[in-house]
Parts: sequence; structure tokens; C-alpha cells
Amino acid sequence: MSHCKVPALIQAQVEMGSVNELEHKSLFRKEEDTTQTKAASLMEKGSFSPSFREHTTKSPKNSVLRSFKIVILSNKLNMLLPFGPLAILVHYMIDSKGWVFLLSLIGITPLAERLGYATEQLAFYTGPTVGGLLNATFGNVTELIISLFALKNGMIRVVQLTLLGSILSNMLLVLGCAFFCGGLVFYQKDQVFDKGIAVVNSGLLLMAVMGILFPAVLHYTHSEVHAGSSEMALSRFSSCIMLIAYAAYLFFQLKSQSNSYTPLEEETNQNEEASAEDEDPEISKWEAIIWLSILTAWVSLLSGYLVDAIEGASVSWNIPIAFISVILLPIVGNAAEHAGAIMFAMKDKLDLSLGVAIGSSIQISMFVVPFCVVIGWMMGEQMDLNFQLFETAMLFITVIVVAFFLQEGTSNYFKGLMLILCYLIVAASFFVHEDPHEERC
Repeated sequence: MSHCKVPALIQAQVEMGSVNELEHKSLFRKEEDTTQTKAASLMEKGSFSPSFREHTTKSPKNSVLRSFKIVILSNKLNMLLPFGPLAILVHYMIDSKGWVFLLSLIGITPLAERLGYATEQLAFYTGPTVGGLLNATFGNVTELIISLFALKNGMIRVVQLTLLGSILSNMLLVLGCAFFCGGLVFYQKDQVFDKGIAVVNSGLLLMAVMGILFPAVLHYTHSEVHAGSSEMALSRFSSCIMLIAYAAYLFFQLKSQSNSYTPLEEETNQNEEASAEDEDPEISKWEAIIWLSILTAWVSLLSGYLVDAIEGASVSWNIPIAFISVILLPIVGNAAEHAGAIMFAMKDKLDLSLGVAIGSSIQISMFVVPFCVVIGWMMGEQMDLNFQLFETAMLFITVIVVAFFLQEGTSNYFKGLMLILCYLIVAASFFVHEDPHEERC
């Protein structure tokens, strides 16, 4: 078996989907169906490595009822699914924006987790490289769908603030909780992660900050060559560059330097996991595609009601739109990632926790944000990278703080507590912050 493995960013997402599958086994499954040990093996044995020797994938032949049981009834989080239809019912019966927003928010949460599961199942049939790209690209599909609906409605500030909130949540809250919980379990030692990965990830986050910072600086220094248009032109140009950089980053990980991202302690685990090398999917290729389509359509439908209710919820709850967008909305897309990062840390797999938290922040800042700028350009919307002074400063300071915490390559519960407290300061800041450009929503 090859020693080259996909780096922590994609490994974490692949294994997290597998762990969710293992943790929430269907009650309807027969006792002899006990071969699903993906949680500890997909990453460590390098099954998504570009040089991994592909094995024959057995495609299960499930009935419609069994497929429904596996995808829908095998996860306790899916008990929240009825809140989605309830949100639509409330919208047409009493039209209470606050309740519609809350019910939609809760209803989308399990859909985000099931989207990750369906993507992971489809990755079994697409080959190692495409499978890794699927898991990396679709890791934040919920945030992308919500952002596109808000962009379609001309709510540019909601798009900017939601994506900013997702980045801040991953870097401070998710990573902080992982460090804190892992540190409590292993309180007698410092947990160790790969410093090389942390340095590259910090560099990419700083590049994203550069792309977002310069349009804001250009705006507030009033130094545009063409007033009103230079800022937009710079944003669109920077977005294209960031997308190219993200594509190069994925190629660099998957093709060029995959073995340099292999943690040393995982090399010894490959021999231990060799017996579990051949893993089989739970659903067939077309089942995965159909479920992916159904779940995406359902997320899109609920996202429309969610976005429409944001302003009404802000008025009825007397909460700033900035707080709703930056703090509440990211909870939807990051719920499964929160649980995954904490679970990996409690198993002393910090590289995977970093892959979930920091990797997701990179995806949003280097892919989703510039992608929304390009899509807005095509739609005729004035979506730019000027997130305004307050928000840009918040992002810049957060990236610097996280980079300092990662530079030693170790973590403990105290570092986690500090990151969580930093996130509470961020949340409080947005609660008392009045967005001066709220009319752009």
C-alpha cells in the first residue's frame, strides 16, 4: 500500500463523513452487516491517495425503502428534519418571520450533515483524486447555497457577513472547542500536530486576508483612480487570482506534495489498518447522486425561506442583521464540522481537527468568497471584497491570533479556552455593532 496520503484538509472531511456513518448506524440494519469500520481506516490507510491501488467497489443493491432507512433513519440528527416543512407551513399560515427563520435554521442543520454523507458515498465510485476533490469542494455547499440565494435577492451584506462569520466560527469556535476538549482528555501532555501543514494553511489564510483587505483600504483611503469602479475592478481581479490559487493548492496537495503532508505517527498505523483496506459503500452510485440532488434541492428550498426571513427576524427579535449573519447562520453549515473536529481531538488526531476547522476556513475564504464575487459579476450584482473596516479588521486580527496559536505545533486545553473566549468577544462585538451599510441588503 502506498505511503502517500491526501493531506489533513481532505482526509478530515473524508473521515468525518465516515465517522458520522459509523456513529449513527441504522436500527434497521441486520446484525451481520458489521463490516463498516471506516471511521478509523479511511484516512490512516490512505484510501484516497492519488497513488493508492484501487480495489473493486461493490455496489450494494438496495430497495427504495432500505435506501431511505440508511440515509434518513440512520442518523439521530435527522429528527430535526420535520422543522423544514414546519417552517414552510408557518410561512403561509401566520407569516411570522422570526419563527420562519428559526425553524428554517433548525431544518437545514441535518440536511448539511446528510449532504456530506452523500458526497462521501459518491466518492467511493469516482476514484481517489475526484473523490478527494468532491469532499473538499462540497464541504461548504450549504453556505454556498445560502449565499447564492441572498446574492440573488441583492442582499450583498448578508452574503459577506455570513461567509465572514463561517470563517471566524471555524477558526475560533470550532478549533477552540477541539483544542479544549482534546486538552481535557489528554491533560497530562500537549497534543501535537504537523507544523508544516499549519504554516501552509496560515499562509493561505493571510493571502485571503490580503485579497479582502486591499479593496477596503482602497475605499477608505479615497485613493481610487476611478471613483466607484476601481474598488469593484480590484475585487473581481483579486477573486480570479484567489480561485487560481485555490485550484493550485488542491493540485499541490493531491498530486505534487501529498507525501510531505503525511504525519509521521500515521505511517505506523497503515500496517495496523491493512486488514480493513477494502471498504464498501452503503448505497450505490446512482442512489448517492439521487440523494445528493434531493438534499441539495431541499436545502435550496429552505434557504429561500431562510434568507427572506432574515430582515423580519432581525426586527421581531431586535437583533442586528450583522449578528444574525455572522453568528447564527454559520451554525447551520458548521454543525457537523463542530462535532467532527471535537471528536478527532478527543482521539488525539489533531491533524484531522485542523483539517476540519482551518481547512474549511480556507475553502470559504479562497473559494466560496471569490466564487460569489464572480457569480455576482455575472448576475449584475455589485458584490465585492470590501467587507467594510470593522469586519475586515476582525478577520485580520483573528487570522493573526490563530497563526500565533498554531506556530508551535502543539495544543492544550488552555489554548482552546483562549480561542473560545476570543470568539465570545467577536460575538459580543457584532451584537453591539450597527452596520452602516445595512441599506445595501
